[in-house]
Amino acid sequence: MFDYEIFRLIWWGLLGVLLTGFALLDGFDFGSMALMPFLGKNDEERRVIINTVGPVWEGNQVWLILGGGAIFAAWPAIYAVAFSGFYLAMFLVLCALILRPVSFKYRSKLPTAKWRRNWDYGLLISGAVPPVIFGVAVGNALLGVPFEFDDTMRMNYTGSLLDLLNPFAVMVGLVSLTMMLTQGATWLAVKTEGAVGERAKRAALRFSLVTMLLFVAVGIWVKISGLGYHISSAIDFNGPSNPTLKTVTAGGGEWFANFAAMPVLWLVPALVILGTIIVQWAIRVGKPLLGFIGSSLSIIGVVSTAGVAMFPFLLPSSLNPNMSLTVWDASSSHTTLIVMTIASLIFVPIVLGYTAWAYKIMAGKVTAAYIKEQSDSVY
Repeated sequence: MFDYEIFRLIWWGLLGVLLTGFALLDGFDFGSMALMPFLGKNDEERRVIINTVGPVWEGNQVWLILGGGAIFAAWPAIYAVAFSGFYLAMFLVLCALILRPVSFKYRSKLPTAKWRRNWDYGLLISGAVPPVIFGVAVGNALLGVPFEFDDTMRMNYTGSLLDLLNPFAVMVGLVSLTMMLTQGATWLAVKTEGAVGERAKRAALRFSLVTMLLFVAVGIWVKISGLGYHISSAIDFNGPSNPTLKTVTAGGGEWFANFAAMPVLWLVPALVILGTIIVQWAIRVGKPLLGFIGSSLSIIGVVSTAGVAMFPFLLPSSLNPNMSLTVWDASSSHTTLIVMTIASLIFVPIVLGYTAWAYKIMAGKVTAAYIKEQSDSVY
């Protein structure tokens, strides 16, 4: 039906869609729980905040599973390098994700303030840690990761957890965290009312602006530092998945090369600025749903900018740039991508369909009165 090159491009795009879907949907889960101890001044207000995501947070994690599964199946070399090299960082994410359901389930089991406050800290940690770690991972991908392959294609990673926490990667981690906080704040502005809703609106105004400023600062850093990688040898778009068959040069500000070659691509990072403007305006005129849409546009802009800037690189190697992983040499076989594409055409619409139906059924605001009436059945 299509040649190998087309399927590689399709799965590069689908991976971006899955990761963006995760950032959009699980993003407001993470953000609202990270904000919960600060926006909720008493137990009743905190229960309101928790129950805005109570019916949907488990379903939203489907996007994380889909994204991880897509990397494993479509880009096995990326999965091997990232999940091995970033093992301790991913372990921290896993610990936070394990703490998340436990905190949800156990928080309301006892009425004591100390018990519930401790589980609130668990929700705070589980909401703040994953976005930061995911952002740090993206920051290190932009810098290049210290790995290479030997003659038998076994991967050798020479970095450490502390190496990952370099200033540039931490700044990208802060971009990730603040955009999730903006998403969570706009979600709470839509789903709550009264004092909680007003605090959420103020938080959305602050964090959306901080996200945009940090995003611009990262772009300036990339430009001044001349970060980037460039394939300087001939490329076989339909060639075998062997990352050792090319020549790559590092530096020269290559992460801006795609934007220079196709100026229309500047519309992608412009989404971040547009989304911020929408959030600022919509929240001030009392249209929180439009603010949530603006925050979502910003997230799409941030995630897509990283993907467009790095294309065709998926995970550059700072140790041996020639062994960097790209769209053209890190994918599964042609047959595997065909089978995965067929499966995606069947199951992704189903996932989208039941997700849309679930949100339609559970639309509306969560109020303190509802929490009192359903106290025994809600979080």
